[in-house]
Amino acid sequence: MIGALQAGMLDSPYSLTEVRVLFELAQAERMETGELRGLLGLDAGYLSRILTRFDGDGLITRERSAADARKQLIRLAPAGAEIFAALDRRSAEEIGQLLTGLTEQDQERLVAGMAAIKEVLGGARERAPYVIRPPRTGDLGWVVYRHGELYSAEYGWGTGFEQLVAGIVSGLDFGRDSGWIAEVDGERAGCVFCVRQDDTTAKLRMLLVEPSARGLGLGRRLVEECLRHARAEGYKRIVLWTRDCLVSARRIYEAAGFELESEEKGMENGVEVIDQVWSLDL
Repeated sequence: MIGALQAGMLDSPYSLTEVRVLFELAQAERMETGELRGLLGLDAGYLSRILTRFDGDGLITRERSAADARKQLIRLAPAGAEIFAALDRRSAEEIGQLLTGLTEQDQERLVAGMAAIKEVLGGARERAPYVIRPPRTGDLGWVVYRHGELYSAEYGWGTGFEQLVAGIVSGLDFGRDSGWIAEVDGERAGCVFCVRQDDTTAKLRMLLVEPSARGLGLGRRLVEECLRHARAEGYKRIVLWTRDCLVSARRIYEAAGFELESEEKGMENGVEVIDQVWSLDL
């Protein structure tokens, strides 16, 4: 789809590996050949042939290291910088054209899928800074909207579930209930609410983490904030309702000490589900 297997990358006379070498040289003022070889995992002979071609095309300059004459330093020549800038611009244009035909929702799904692949195959995801704050005007509408859209896309749940969430939101009384919104880079990325059930029991409700923010520990952090608040308010017990298909959420609840109290079969938009109640003594 992105042309990585074509003979010439981005309709250029250069292969994917050669363009990658240009990319790395463009990111650094200069690089030692051994450093470049180690970074890309290239055979010494293969890299030597690439650099010889670049030298012949006037794309690079070579010089001996002042610190160690055995080492060779490579940098992009003006012609090489010009070639790379053109390739970089063409790459952005092609990706733009590829994404133009997708809806905003499909673009979000694509980015979330790429992030999941990177996380699973590339190890732990770098933790981005985030903020946990109280709800502000506009947040409650976002909570309903994202619950409806996200669970429809991921599990096929319909407007009935969105109406359920809307009912919970409309019943919030911030004289007794509390909630938190997570932000990453200034964008809403998650939420959770602590709702009064009775004098001694609180209820954890509407935990959600955006696909783009999963892997940052936001779900765990939001649950911790909810539990901290419940204890500070003097509740003796906290309960929550979830479904067995929400595996990631259940893992967070179990790690926080919640235990499964009961479960029963139900239906959601024609899909059979297992409703569960979990509880934790505070």
